[in-house]
Amino acid sequence: MVIDRALHSVAHHTFADLPKFLRKDDLLFRNNASVLPARLHAHRPSGGKVECFLLAPSAEPNIWRCLIKPGKKLPVGATFAHTEFKGEILSKTEDGSAFVRFTTNAHETIVDVANRVGGIPLPPYITRNGSGAEASAQRSCDVERYQTVYADRNRQVAVAAPTAGLHFTTDLLREIKDLGVDTFELTLHVGLGTFQPISAEMVENHVIHRECFEMPIQVQRALRARRTGRRIAVGTTSLRTIEAFLKDNPESAAAEAPCIGEASIFIYPPRTFLGVDALITNFHQPRSTLLCLVSAFLAPGSVEGIAWLKEIYQEAISREYRFFSYGDAMLIV
Repeated sequence: MVIDRALHSVAHHTFADLPKFLRKDDLLFRNNASVLPARLHAHRPSGGKVECFLLAPSAEPNIWRCLIKPGKKLPVGATFAHTEFKGEILSKTEDGSAFVRFTTNAHETIVDVANRVGGIPLPPYITRNGSGAEASAQRSCDVERYQTVYADRNRQVAVAAPTAGLHFTTDLLREIKDLGVDTFELTLHVGLGTFQPISAEMVENHVIHRECFEMPIQVQRALRARRTGRRIAVGTTSLRTIEAFLKDNPESAAAEAPCIGEASIFIYPPRTFLGVDALITNFHQPRSTLLCLVSAFLAPGSVEGIAWLKEIYQEAISREYRFFSYGDAMLIV
């Protein structure tokens, strides 16, 4: 779906048509985060099953902030084990997560182990019920498909894929490059908060999740350069990173070093945008912060995008567009 904000129009195409809507000197910004197989299964000494979900590493080696199930049955000091690792709960946090120390075989890191035996953290609306050889085949498929073709395997910092990027193929990226469109990579450490629905009665009262980002020097310069082309964000994660960076780093700041920061920005109408002129995004879940972001981008500086987004989604439903992570995309120009 292609949405032209100036014309207030909606058109329908396939994603392979994307180059038709790009121009020489456009700049494409994409999130190169790679998804870690973060879901680990183990057992308590009593034999009960444990699911340990790796969220983020701490400053100390092999100590991670995790989600543990069943959390109430595993107090501080409790242990769980797998043939490949052992975990000990060191502390618990107010948000329900826990810090876990991992011991592994052969001096491996828990990331090494997760890449071998961990499950891909698919969104909660995607289920996998296979066992044995079927489960192994499903895992192999998920490891390959729940990554963008440009994901940096040295940056396994995401527990959810930047799904707007899943539409791209190497051939399509080559075609885009041949048009004279420059591509820049940033990194947002996508967390589980991206799936957290808005539960507050007023959008303004929702507490947005925080995610670490990395902004290379050349990306900072490209965002601020005076160019005739548009700055196009591939996905809400790229847009959120750009807007968080520009908000916290004034125009006068020289790009002399990579910027490592934290995106805590909550984008909803009637927000305006500092560094993004067009957006590629998927169709999102109800009551999500991503819907707030898209409605703001449809009509920057006003609340008119809310009503228009409802019309757009109604048309997508009537035309049987696919929603969510493995669904279809829209280009907003």
